[in-house]
Amino acid sequence: MATAQRKSDLIREIVVERFIKPQVNAGELSLSIKVRDVIDVMGNERYPRGRTPEICQVLRGKRLLLENDLEIDSIDGPPSLQSRSVIVHYRVKPHDPSQATGTPAETPSQKAYRLTESIRGLLREEIAAFGGTDAFMRWVRSDEEMPK
Repeated sequence: MATAQRKSDLIREIVVERFIKPQVNAGELSLSIKVRDVIDVMGNERYPRGRTPEICQVLRGKRLLLENDLEIDSIDGPPSLQSRSVIVHYRVKPHDPSQATGTPAETPSQKAYRLTESIRGLLREEIAAFGGTDAFMRWVRSDEEMPK
């Protein structure tokens, strides 16, 4: 019998090939997948019945979302989200982040540098008013009021 990882991979492969790719290739920016439809396809494939919770988990899984540039808009169904009646509504993320924001894509290290540079020197004038870093730190550690 296939391992859990292989079962999830099989579900994900079928979901991508039968439901996601056709709609994305047709230019759809949003799509919905019904667990019942996936179960019907799985029944016709080489997959045992009774895997509703596993299918529900794959449809909400980060791997499916990341690999296919999707975001979950909403999920319809019972509170447990483990039913044949669950419907997952997705939004397709733009492939080029600059198309969505009008700015070039930014790597995590570029973002960190940009954010730290924006706060660099924030206290420069305050420290200078105290006569330097040592005097500023003495004031910080003291109970004195801020000089005017």
